[in-house]
Amino acid sequence: MTKTTLFSVAAALLISMTSLTVTAQKLVSSKTHFKFFSTTPAEDIEANNYKTVGTIETSTGEIVFSVPMQSFEFEKSLMQEHFNSKKFLDTKTNPKAKLVGKITDLTQVDFGKDGSYNVDVKGELTINGVTNAIAENATITVSSGKVALESVFNITLVDYEIAFEKGKPSTNVAKIIEVTAKADY
Repeated sequence: MTKTTLFSVAAALLISMTSLTVTAQKLVSSKTHFKFFSTTPAEDIEANNYKTVGTIETSTGEIVFSVPMQSFEFEKSLMQEHFNSKKFLDTKTNPKAKLVGKITDLTQVDFGKDGSYNVDVKGELTINGVTNAIAENATITVSSGKVALESVFNITLVDYEIAFEKGKPSTNVAKIIEVTAKADY
């Protein structure tokens, strides 16, 4: 092998190793579950969504979740119909919710060491075409090289312009909804 050929092979190996390192820092959720829960004197409403995609960039702390709104499943089909309707969430017009944020205290997390790490996440949440700033707590768990994230937080429906215009259903849905996000990477 000539020096030029040897140098070319070494450069190609170095470039490919660098590329692998960069992509290895981005974790993509293989199992993600978003749940929301509403409780009122009239009834409790729970919906689950297992089709959400999420990522964590371990070197920067950037977190992204894309939530297909029509994938929420309800116990009663009428609840699902109301949820997706133009009178409530109009999921045909706004098919996805999106959370884009950043772990503000990333130095607290060692993605290579087993443990449970409480972190703060700041960013923006977009639902129903409306974007608001968020600041929430989350727990990142590392176990045997696998990473999981969990967060429970509340959203106020009016902040995202979600409300029945009039009628009985407005008393059946809480004004503040509890959201649970769980992702396994």
